[in-house]
Amino acid sequence: MIKAVLWDFGGVITTSPFEAFNRYEQERGLPVDFIRSVNATNPDNNAWAQLEQNRIDLAEFDVAFARETAAAGHRIAGTDVLQLLSGDVRPSMVTALTLIKQRYRVACITNNVQAAGSGPGMASDNAKAQQIAGVLALFDFVLESSVVGVRKPDPRIYTMACEKLEVDPNETVFIDDLGVNLKPARAMGMTTIKVRSQAQALAELAALLELPELMRLP
Repeated sequence: MIKAVLWDFGGVITTSPFEAFNRYEQERGLPVDFIRSVNATNPDNNAWAQLEQNRIDLAEFDVAFARETAAAGHRIAGTDVLQLLSGDVRPSMVTALTLIKQRYRVACITNNVQAAGSGPGMASDNAKAQQIAGVLALFDFVLESSVVGVRKPDPRIYTMACEKLEVDPNETVFIDDLGVNLKPARAMGMTTIKVRSQAQALAELAALLELPELMRLP
């Protein structure tokens, strides 16, 4: 029996930062997914991983990321990438969250950078920060990697969420846009949904949670 739904934020509730990464790459003639490939190299201890766990500050990240990208063939300042992190809120996903909250416990697990932008959603301006704050207030709680010092896909952050929700992993659904984050959750017993599109994610949520009204969202 499902009792709770765990949500990623960027790429689920908001548009994916990967879209912004690709625009940046296209504008500068860089290989497609170059930034993602750098972040996927040495994923437990690279500059990105250290920043999301608050192990280095922004100045140190700027230098470390530039060094890593230069070694991969195209130098990019870390500060450039941080400006690309804040996506746009998807209204239909917020509506879905509101409907699901009426029947299930809901929490957010987000890998974020505490000092990049405003709030857990890393908003780039005050208006967006207020909008995202309203969305985050819908969750029973939010686990931020930069605050708890653990990031997805480390199983410890999923265990933290289940303990706070007082549910077993097999009583939860976890929705994320990255397969690497879903794999350990699935191994723990969670039911997982990989977001490939908004329509697909809503359809899977509707079926799992027996909420057909999710299918009618635009």
